Amino acid sequence: MNSPSSTITLRPFKTTDVEDFVLWAGDDRVTRSTRWKTITSKEEALTFIKEVCIPHPWRRSICIDDRSIGYISVFPGSGDDRCTAMIGYGLSVDYWGQGITTKAVKMALPQVFGEFPDIVRLQAFADVENKGSQRVLEKVGFLKEGHLRKYTYVKGNLKDLFIYSFLSTDAISPADS
Repeated sequence: MNSPSSTITLRPFKTTDVEDFVLWAGDDRVTRSTRWKTITSKEEALTFIKEVCIPHPWRRSICIDDRSIGYISVFPGSGDDRCTAMIGYGLSVDYWGQGITTKAVKMALPQVFGEFPDIVRLQAFADVENKGSQRVLEKVGFLKEGHLRKYTYVKGNLKDLFIYSFLSTDAISPADS
């Protein structure tokens, strides 16, 4: 699906993304590890884009040739936790295994650290069963810090998660950038 001439970019969501958004956000395989439910209609997608994506502190659409195929979100901490942020992402199943998420996360890191100078630590959780997400984080340079047993419920299921971190002082690998 991804041709050599395709351009991968990150940009804020737009209401005109609704048709592309519903294609990937309407897929349970993409949303299985998200806190939000699978989108079931264009109306629901438009509401989500307007009420969640656009006002979010840092949520970007992963695009190929300006068409939305996924997302990256960063949730900055506040107060005494302003040095920490959480990162999460998802990508259309049609593009899995092509290195797109790895490239997008690598693109996001300097933007996030630049836009939020108080952030020193970016952390990510990966379901222990989600080998693809674990590979993305490891390829980007995140350090696996631990196995969090029975850590949280995701869509009604109690999950074990791995926790990863990337510090503002960590080098961003030039491969796939």
